[in-house]
Amino acid sequence: MASNKPLDGRVALVTGAARGQGRSHAIRLAEDGADIIAVDICRPVAESITYPAATSDDLAETVQAVEATGRKVLAHEADIRDLAALQQVVAAGVEQFGRLDIVVANAGVLSWGRIFEMSEEQWDTVVDVNLNGTWRTIRAAVPAMIEAGNGGSIIVVSSSAGLKATPGNSHYSASKHGLVALTNALALEVGEFGIRVNSIHPYSVDTPMIEREAMMAVFGKHPSYIHSFAPMPLRPVNHEGKSGLKEFLTPAEVSDVVSWLAGDGSSTITGSQIAVDRGTMKY
Repeated sequence: MASNKPLDGRVALVTGAARGQGRSHAIRLAEDGADIIAVDICRPVAESITYPAATSDDLAETVQAVEATGRKVLAHEADIRDLAALQQVVAAGVEQFGRLDIVVANAGVLSWGRIFEMSEEQWDTVVDVNLNGTWRTIRAAVPAMIEAGNGGSIIVVSSSAGLKATPGNSHYSASKHGLVALTNALALEVGEFGIRVNSIHPYSVDTPMIEREAMMAVFGKHPSYIHSFAPMPLRPVNHEGKSGLKEFLTPAEVSDVVSWLAGDGSSTITGSQIAVDRGTMKY
């Protein structure tokens, strides 16, 4: 029986899929009809990344949640800093599902510190995962998308830090700014193949990456920095017609935007930067 789901018959690759935003994106795309290739490193990335790493059990939970939607999922533990591993994942996914239509380049890491005080390892880890790892994801996926000949959509998960100054995590901001340049150039390069490329820029999403104590420690030492991290002006209205100030976005709210960019409703949108921040960037 034919499905009327917007992504029926399509296949999506999601990195950082074991938990947080990545899990949410994988589930939402599956709910919309896509089969999923789910990738996560499932182990600590580096000593300078101090929040707990995703685990194999986390990835297994994502698999169960995707399968509960009735869609198929292929899960791999892979480091997005390893191009050969990503190419193997994409090849396995195409062999199983026959195509690749959607890429959600979501995997990333965050740490805190001032530019002139952090170690080389701290700087290099964040830039290598967030920027170089996203390039490797694209390098592995785009040839398969072109070969499939179905066009498609690439959603690069940047950050509000990819559009503005964020003192205290400049290496993260630099990597996320780099994703904007990558997104915009790639949109021009793959447009002839019917592939769209956009970046999204969430602000303060409630995931394990948000280390409240580490963030507050930086603001405690350098109180002027907090002005670069403004509160969200939009107060969402609930089903009872009441509004309330939410401290953070939920992953599901970001997934709403990812789903839209993955589908045909955004068919004219490419090379764009979409702020997912309830208006915070306008401060």
